[in-house]
Amino acid sequence: MALRCLRLLLAVAILLASSCFCKGEVSATWNHCYDTAVFNRSSFPVGFVFGTASAAYQYEGAAKEDGKGPSMWDYYTHNHPEKIVDRSTGDVALDQYHRYKEDIRILKDMNLDAYRLSISWPRILPTGHLRDGVNKKGVDHYNNLINELLANGIQPYVTLFHWDIPQALQEEYGGFLSERVVEDYKDFVNVCFKEFGDRVKHWITMNEPYIFAYMGYGSGSQAPGRCSAWQNLNCTGGDSAIEPYLVNHHLILAHATAVRLYKEKYQASQKGTIGVTLYTNWIIPYSKSPRDKAAALRVIDFVLGWFLHPITYGDYPRTMRALVGKRLPTFTEEQSKFVKGTYEFIGINYYSANYAAHSDRSNVPPSVVTDPHSNQTTERNGIPLGPVAASSWLYVYPRGLWNLMLYLKKYYNNPIIYITENGIDEANNTTLPLEKQLADENRISYYYGHLQYLKKAIDDGARVKGFFAWTFLDDMEWGSGYTVRFGLNYVDFQNGLKRYPKHSAIWFKNFLRKY
Repeated sequence: MALRCLRLLLAVAILLASSCFCKGEVSATWNHCYDTAVFNRSSFPVGFVFGTASAAYQYEGAAKEDGKGPSMWDYYTHNHPEKIVDRSTGDVALDQYHRYKEDIRILKDMNLDAYRLSISWPRILPTGHLRDGVNKKGVDHYNNLINELLANGIQPYVTLFHWDIPQALQEEYGGFLSERVVEDYKDFVNVCFKEFGDRVKHWITMNEPYIFAYMGYGSGSQAPGRCSAWQNLNCTGGDSAIEPYLVNHHLILAHATAVRLYKEKYQASQKGTIGVTLYTNWIIPYSKSPRDKAAALRVIDFVLGWFLHPITYGDYPRTMRALVGKRLPTFTEEQSKFVKGTYEFIGINYYSANYAAHSDRSNVPPSVVTDPHSNQTTERNGIPLGPVAASSWLYVYPRGLWNLMLYLKKYYNNPIIYITENGIDEANNTTLPLEKQLADENRISYYYGHLQYLKKAIDDGARVKGFFAWTFLDDMEWGSGYTVRFGLNYVDFQNGLKRYPKHSAIWFKNFLRKY
């Protein structure tokens, strides 16, 4: 009862403040006053969608319940705990598998329009194979979740693959290292379209294929943790000069297969839309020199264009062909036609920016890490490009979101875009009183700045249709475990996973009120 009263008092104190959400101390770095009466959801086009995002492994828990099979991430966290900062797992995570009704009440209270979730492949097909049967309890869970969202006026945006491939397929043929995965993935998404497509109207084939390929098979910093021995990163075998390119190639073929299946078999009756979510930072030339300008464009090609170019134009960017050479897989003429044009929208996950300078890289072994021939940094002449978050890779640069939207407009035919992730973290510091842990004005500043630049991009002609904050609740952040907090809502990991709104959740609630 005492904790519930504390939560209510915190909310009332903030809501009784003026419409300008302020903090008494204003630092040189952060502006703490963001007027939701002046800038709010009505500043965006009619029908613009606001939501939050999540992922099955990071949220659900129930890792061994109701017939679910192990995923690659289940295996990775248990067999390579040294790769997770706090040696944690997603076995329980946020227990959303059991607490989804409570969470949906919070979503509704925040005035959100949509919730981006993912479906766990091994919860639907425990062995990864359709021939071994569909797990009815898994299907029932997602039916219940989707129905509860819709009953509360919240639209589900469903990601079909958010990195949790069944471990059985990893062991059988190497997962996405083998083209065999395409048919198994097709079987999985076919079950999802058939079971849920009458209510799900926005499908995302996969999340951040770049991160999956680069960090899983290039740097070795995420599951399955493979990279070349010369990198000396305690990898579990692999070849970072070959495997990431092979994995991404199969991801592209799997994506295109899912899109073609949906459009040919389901779209006419279900009347939904389908796309893919891609990750990229904005890349700024380190100097005005032609070589640094070229290096910045090269990095964007290697991060964003690696997937987006084939599904738009039918082949990889010319910069990648030139620098990677024969190590880069080729599309047959038939495959090129098959993958070209396989999206109706592009999801973009944007967090930060980097400077890029030209680097020869001729004296290092070939690798997806070194192939772009660039050095990336987050400061120039000793000055960082923006404030740094708890994660050392995340520097705040809202203007980069505007730059990126106009880049997509210019070079990729101005696609329909959803910002499917955007957010900032703070360190998990449970020694602070709860009220201080909930006071995340830096996050409010981050979102206010990014939404301002997103509005500017729309005014400049970018076809952006929605924005999803990462993330709804503090969660298991992959290799960082529970050491950082990206959530709009606080989760007390030491006290029954109780949820509390941070200041940013209340600010968003005000921002999203209907005026």
